[in-house]
Order: sequence, then structure tokens, then C-alpha cells
Amino acid sequence: MNILQVVYAFYPPYSESGNSRVVYEISKGLAAKGHNVTVYTTNVLSQDKMFSSKKEIHNIHGVKVYYCRNLLYKPHSPLPLFYSRDLVRKIKKNLAKYDIVHLHHYRFYISVILHHYAAKCDVPYILQAHGSIPRKAKQGLKCVYDLLFGYRLLRDASKVIALSEAEADQYRSMGVPEEKIAIIPNGIDLSEYAELPPKGAFKKKFNIPEDKKIILYLGRIHKIKGIDFLVRAYAYLIDKMHFKDAVLVIAGPDDGYLSEIKSLVQDLGISGSVILTGSLSERDKIKAYNDASIVVYLGPFEPYGLVSLEAAACKTPVIVAQGTPMAEVVNRGKFGFSVKYGDIISLASMLQKILDNEESAENLGSNGRTYVFNNFDWSKIIERYEHIYREVAIS
Repeated sequence: MNILQVVYAFYPPYSESGNSRVVYEISKGLAAKGHNVTVYTTNVLSQDKMFSSKKEIHNIHGVKVYYCRNLLYKPHSPLPLFYSRDLVRKIKKNLAKYDIVHLHHYRFYISVILHHYAAKCDVPYILQAHGSIPRKAKQGLKCVYDLLFGYRLLRDASKVIALSEAEADQYRSMGVPEEKIAIIPNGIDLSEYAELPPKGAFKKKFNIPEDKKIILYLGRIHKIKGIDFLVRAYAYLIDKMHFKDAVLVIAGPDDGYLSEIKSLVQDLGISGSVILTGSLSERDKIKAYNDASIVVYLGPFEPYGLVSLEAAACKTPVIVAQGTPMAEVVNRGKFGFSVKYGDIISLASMLQKILDNEESAENLGSNGRTYVFNNFDWSKIIERYEHIYREVAIS
């Protein structure tokens, strides 16, 4: 099949985006199975930078990638305020060549344009919102978009992909019929976790004493990620519960919230036991997971969150926010706990419970590695995408 993937930023340049990594894995896997896969994307390098290239087409693991030039871009914006004329031109000129299009955005200008030309060229498309369907009552612009474009975009999709049953419910609430909804979780590249690095490598690199336990957050430093909640719970753990044997490591690139976290850490008087590492390489991420006693990923609006699966693959227990899709997965796989978002005392107590009971932590870690290796191998997930693509292409 000739398959087109459309996403505003693509891995590996934009390696901090979960969505771009997912599209990369899907595209790479489909290309390895003999399909002609093309990605239309933009030249976003990171949260605050673009990149340039003299080459029009990049071949990445057999995938043809076009990095189209952005004309507008606002770093750290919660909305994708940028525009690529080249991306629009490519869709207009080439869409009819493809058997199927996989669109990885919902409320985005390119979605509206692709919807128009897909109908004009009679090319079926699959929509994957990656958790962006919900809107708050006061978000008027999202409501206007849905009325003008969104409902039609969902209605005319051949299939929509949900990451979990919770996201499937979100599609249902928007009027998507049951037969159009497919639930496919994200996976991880398990080959990276087949052999774990020796214990202590991360601690040694960042001068963390061997006898100290690590509570780890890994991800973008953004206000919606629940990092302030974790910092306050950690302060409560060491000040009120007198647990002094753990350091808090916050690893990841600044996404407009680092200065606030630094100020909060300073105000709470815990600067001496909080380590901010900045961005980590892929191998250093695995070393961090491997040395951590707990990985905490509390974003209340996370559609899925690969961090929890990556931690589980390293035999590390996790704590996530209640009511999120990942809470379903964690509870089913018995490799961690979920906590009510904002309940500082409950989170602190849960941290202490795991840190104090090494046998229980080891059991949770063993459960997690087994569950992830049995259920989240990309090769198995790619087969599910391929089945849906074939089904849509011949319908």
C-alpha cells in the first residue's frame, strides 16, 4: 500500500514529542513490512527551534520524510500556532497518489485542509487525535472549531484510533459510531530494553550517593504535567514524614515551566535534594529508569504516556494520576498505583509505601516488565494498524 502519515513534527528531530515518536514507530514498522510509507511534516526541531535542510526528501529507515518549512511558530505555545505553505501544497498536489492517509491531529489547520482534499480526491483517511478530543467548558475556540470543522472531520473519517477505552468514550461523545472506532495502544521499542544497563550508572553520572533512592519524573517540564504536585508531595515526604533517604530527579527539556519549578523547589527549602538534569539521551533515559526506585508521571490530561511503559520495561514501579488511560493499564498490569490528582498527602504516603517495602517494589517491577513485554511490542501493534489500513483501503 501507498501510505501517507501527516503530523506537524516528526522524530528523530523532535525527539521529545510522544506523538512524533509514535508516528515514527508506526511508519518504520510499516515500511519494514514492505509498504511505501511517506511522512509529511514540518521542520520543528524542538520546543523552541526549527532546523533547515538542503534535502527535500529524507530516507529514515525506509520511510520517505518531507520536512516542510514553517512560516509561523510560537515556542512553548499550548496551541500549534504555525503554518506551512509547503505542507499545504504537497497535500493538494499529491494526495491522490496514496491508498490511505493517517492524520495525527484533530484541532489543527492541516486537518481541515486534508479533509477537503481527501473528499475531493476520494482518498480514505484515518484520524488519530492522540488524546486531544476533550475540551473544557470555557474553551470557546475549541467549541467553535468543532462546530465548523471537527464534527465533519470525525464523521467523514473511515476509522478513528483510540489509545484506550477512555479515549474511545471521548469519540463516542462526539458522535462517532461504534463501528468506526478502533482501540490500539501505543507500544515501545522493546529491543532497547532487552538488556538493561548495570545498576548505578545514572547515579554515578549525576553524583547521586549509592545509598539514596531516586524518585524520578521524566518528560517535558510543562505546567500540565503535574510536576508541581510531585514537588509538593516530595517536600511533604521529607519534611512532615521525615523520610530522608530519597532524592527527587526531574529530567527533561524545559517547556516553559522550568523557572516556576526552580522557584517552588527553592521556596519549599528542598533544593539540596532535587536534581534537574535537563534533556537526556535515549540511553541515559534507560539508565535513569533502571536506577530509579519509583517513576512518577502525574499529568491529569495524559492520553497515554509512554514513560510509564518504559519505566515498567526497566522493572521500575510507577505512580500515575487516577482517571487517566494509563491508570487503567497500570492497574491491569499490577505494576504501580494511581493517585487522586492534587492529593499531596496521599501521594507522599504512596511514595513512602513503595520506598519502604523493597520486596513489594520488586514484585511490582517484575509484573511491569512481564506485562509490557507481553502486550506492548511494536511489532504486534503494527500488525493491528496494517489490518485496519487494509480494511479501510478496500472498503
